[in-house]
Amino acid sequence: MSDTAVTYTGGLIFDGAQMHNDRAARFSRGTFVGLINPGDAIDTDTIVDLKGDILSPGYVDLQVNGGGGVMFNDDPSAATLRQMSDAHRGLGVASFLPTLITDTAEKTQAAIAAVRDALARGVPAIAGLHLEGPHLSVARKGAHDAALIRPMDQSDLDLLLEARETIDRLKVTLAPENVTLDQVRTLTHAGVLVSLGHTDADFETCLAYAKAGARCVTHLFNAMSQLGSRAPGLVGAALQSGDLSAGLIADAVHVHPATMRAAWHSKARPGEIYLVSDAMAVAGTNKAEFTLGGRRISRRDGRLTLEDGNLAGADLDLTTALRVLVAQVGVDLSAALRAATSVPAGLVGLNAGLTPDVTPQAGVIRISKDLSGASFI
Repeated sequence: MSDTAVTYTGGLIFDGAQMHNDRAARFSRGTFVGLINPGDAIDTDTIVDLKGDILSPGYVDLQVNGGGGVMFNDDPSAATLRQMSDAHRGLGVASFLPTLITDTAEKTQAAIAAVRDALARGVPAIAGLHLEGPHLSVARKGAHDAALIRPMDQSDLDLLLEARETIDRLKVTLAPENVTLDQVRTLTHAGVLVSLGHTDADFETCLAYAKAGARCVTHLFNAMSQLGSRAPGLVGAALQSGDLSAGLIADAVHVHPATMRAAWHSKARPGEIYLVSDAMAVAGTNKAEFTLGGRRISRRDGRLTLEDGNLAGADLDLTTALRVLVAQVGVDLSAALRAATSVPAGLVGLNAGLTPDVTPQAGVIRISKDLSGASFI
């Protein structure tokens, strides 16, 4: 963005909460000044015609396993995080949580150190850390390595509490099968965002863990106990409990659009559904395959699969997820944008609105009117 004043007009302006179709957005020296009437731009402003495109805060993605050809698990380092950052910023992501999939205790320690290093170096878009495992359920392991899944012990708990002291935004996906209610209470009291996922726990158990402090659910419908006529499972708990928000992989592969529609309309508030990419190494590249823990994963027709056919992450960016929500699920564009920006931002304590403190570091993006792509202004 230019160091001079710039006014964006001729398109939709999403401010993080609502859509404006008759306003212009003015920035001065890269900082948002405010919404104005299109004809009120100062004569010295540079005028940018959006040509029907959408101006929005950058996306916030709480589940990013890789990108730019690399996986966080393969080399948890600041260099890897910078490569992932470059790839995802190219897709319109202003902030994300690099996600470590179930691995060894040593790899978890390395991931924590890598995020600390990246934050200290000011690597763009790195907002914290998401540890997806290893304290999951083998019965719902998905693409996670069953040999590495294990109960949380005191050393694991101590490591997470220590990590939280220097990483403000720490998210942990866990299963009741391998983590106690007291451990969840301790984590949430320390400010860790606890998410339930990869679990076969029943409805009542999931509600008990929500009461203990769990605040969200990892990739709704996938790798969890399902909604049945007599057993509502974690899906039922996520939809009924207003205490739980839920991440959703909206690629029309992991979850059918009709299922997404039913969930969207039945979700109890104040918890909300938000979008995640669950992106892997291929994000932002043309790569056709990669490896995860020595296992080959193929990319074909919008799917990432192991050799046994199981899904392994998603071939998805959040603009595509928006397009699926709007075109196939029937969600209002403004609500879909909230699910990609302010809802996940709120969960981890980030600002994702057009406010006077928004700077290029926070990120403002231009989304094509046909929802085919996004780029920073």
